[in-house]
Amino acid sequence: MPKPYQTGLMWFRRDLRVDDNAALYHALKSCHQVFCAFVLDREILESLPRTDRRVDFILESLKDLDTQVQRLAAAHGVDGARLLVEHAWADQALQTLASALAVDAVFANHDDEPMALARDARVGTLLAKAGKAFHTFKDHVIFERKELLTQGSKPYSVFTPYKNAWLKKVDSYYLQAYPVSQYGQALAPAPPGRHARIPSLSDIGFRQSNLAELKIPTGSIGGRQLLDDFASRMDQYHATRNFPAVKGPSYLGVHLRFGTVSIRQLAGNAWRQHTQGSEGAGVWLSELIWRDFYAQILSNFPHAASASFKPAYDAIEWEQGPRAQEVFMAWCHGKTGYPLVDAAMAQINQTGYMHNRLRMVTASFLVKDLGVDWRWGERYFAEQLNDFDLASNNGGWQWASSSGCDAQPYFRIFNPVSQSEKFDSDGKFIRRYLPQLAGLSSKALHAPWLATSLELAAAGVKLGANYPEPMVQHAEARALTLQRYACVAKTG
Repeated sequence: MPKPYQTGLMWFRRDLRVDDNAALYHALKSCHQVFCAFVLDREILESLPRTDRRVDFILESLKDLDTQVQRLAAAHGVDGARLLVEHAWADQALQTLASALAVDAVFANHDDEPMALARDARVGTLLAKAGKAFHTFKDHVIFERKELLTQGSKPYSVFTPYKNAWLKKVDSYYLQAYPVSQYGQALAPAPPGRHARIPSLSDIGFRQSNLAELKIPTGSIGGRQLLDDFASRMDQYHATRNFPAVKGPSYLGVHLRFGTVSIRQLAGNAWRQHTQGSEGAGVWLSELIWRDFYAQILSNFPHAASASFKPAYDAIEWEQGPRAQEVFMAWCHGKTGYPLVDAAMAQINQTGYMHNRLRMVTASFLVKDLGVDWRWGERYFAEQLNDFDLASNNGGWQWASSSGCDAQPYFRIFNPVSQSEKFDSDGKFIRRYLPQLAGLSSKALHAPWLATSLELAAAGVKLGANYPEPMVQHAEARALTLQRYACVAKTG
């Protein structure tokens, strides 16, 4: 079949890999020569703090991606192919690149976040005015947008029926990899004089984070290492996933976020082991299906990005004024007086990662113990999480606050002490992140304010000095929350 375009441009975004990349596959199949580019978008970067682990992760992953492009091209006898990296406003950069490279079409993978959709609309308009095509493809999830609908032809808003429909539809076709390597001969050498160097952090106005110190693997190589490590643990995922001191999760969240691993590969591995009877693989597959579920929620119900999925929940009167600011900052800095909550906040602040069980516990505590609007917590996680994904983060926070689709009931309120006793019974996780409490017995560790003065003194713990008194009493806070939610009690 003849190729419809002479020259194309592959625009990498949240898909920083060559293997099994939908848009790259279509670009190479459709064009006689393809240039590859990534734009460090000023619209995004200028909203971030000057030290951000995610920017470090992206730059390191771009080095890996550049190497992948060079290797694929060289395997087909093409010398000089490089990843072109621009630091600019994305719409302007794409317009300039498309013109300078004389491309006929630009290829990219879908990004359904509201800001990305607006950006892509601007890019599409500019390219169309210049007589250039703009093609985008599904790559970030297995099923997106309106691919799965209810019998009434409406998007799903309850997870279990969605999961059942997902499992009924999925097969090897939807999980097969795009054979990118077969078409590498279409990669084009970087044009003479075109800047192909990966910029440093200082080049784009950022400072070094602690990413390297944390030894977080980057790029597709790092993603593959983590996937290989998890493969031997996947069968036990159901038994280990809820315990923050245990190596249970895959730790692939940041790689899924930036596409340094393929969701088709991950879901395919889990699906095959699940169909062979692995309980752990089935539970992990459910987590990947939740990811698809929240992505289609954001796509089909975009109001949820800034408001409650259930509009009635926007009538809740949250704490306001200085008191709200005080308790929120205490929560942010891990100074609530509840050890599991504080250790979890120390984890996210120090590493950019938080165990999924703890994401639920800390979110519930902020919203239902401290009475703070869930959007405050959502924004803080968005700033801190290495794997921040708008759809999943928003979905998780709305689940915790009961304002989202298929959320926990408003009267379900996690008890931070019982959660601590159940999921960190020996206090290993708490001791790691709150060393000032390390001397307490495992029994006293979960609620230090209940320990005797002798126990506290022996452990060197001074409540109100080196560890705070609890900000609230959970039973009292729970009663206030039920009053706060009274306005939506009838709607659930």
